[in-house]
Amino acid sequence: MRTFSAIAGSTAFFIAAPGVVAGLVPWLLSDHYRLPWSTVPGFVPAGGVLIVAAAAVLLHAFARFALEGLGTPAPVAPTEKLVIGGIYRHVRNPMYVAVLSIILGQALLFSSWMLVAYAVIGAVVMGSFVRFYEEPTLARRYGADYETYRRNVPGWLPRLTPWRDE
Repeated sequence: MRTFSAIAGSTAFFIAAPGVVAGLVPWLLSDHYRLPWSTVPGFVPAGGVLIVAAAAVLLHAFARFALEGLGTPAPVAPTEKLVIGGIYRHVRNPMYVAVLSIILGQALLFSSWMLVAYAVIGAVVMGSFVRFYEEPTLARRYGADYETYRRNVPGWLPRLTPWRDE
């Protein structure tokens, strides 16, 4: 896949997947963000920081797919190369972690148990998708390279130091 096509495809998938899961659905669940902001001390700034940091991680992860992997996160247009640079040296699933963090940031911002429940449901769905589809697919596609990566980089809780493929 050419770089331009990878960027265009990743952009479209960004809008379709995280845009809906971390944007549209929380917007609908929180009555179009009309909920009052949390009155719990520290929740609003913590939620805001979590949302901004997670959005930066999400954008970085999408860029890695397009520029390093020459593909998209969408299963219909996968990467040509295994993406293991940048944030992927710390955690194997940064997009899912970022999306869940954005939802939890919104839950803090609005003190919304509905958004916490939605994040829990999302975590179960994402974890199941990774376990039963993504990991077997990546193991078949990239073989020993993926298995080495998988042994060295955690799936959900980031390493503090980046993994070095040596």
